[in-house]
Amino acid sequence: MFRSTLATVIIGIVFFIVDSLGNPAGILHPKIWYILTFYMALSFLIDQLMLQGFRNNREKFVQFYLSVSVVRFILSLVFVGVFLYRKVPDAGLFVANFFALYLFYTCFEIWGVYRKLRAN
Repeated sequence: MFRSTLATVIIGIVFFIVDSLGNPAGILHPKIWYILTFYMALSFLIDQLMLQGFRNNREKFVQFYLSVSVVRFILSLVFVGVFLYRKVPDAGLFVANFFALYLFYTCFEIWGVYRKLRAN
């Protein structure tokens, strides 16, 4: 969980710097802080679920990991759906920012799970 929090803080600092410069390239959506908060909460939830799955039943860890990944994907779709339903301005940029962070956190999560599995 510490690595995930650290990664989120670093991304937040980068977003803050870009935002304080006036978002010169227009690459950040004004709702980026909601997206980042969503991923921080989702990362915490997934980390806790993965710890439970790894602790309780190691034989079914792969199935548990895949089901957690599906839950993450569904929660992400619901999050984007709610914002699009509420007619967020510049929806294309919102979805692009969301997808970029989705890929980052997915790669980061896979790397973390790989490290845990390799250690054990």
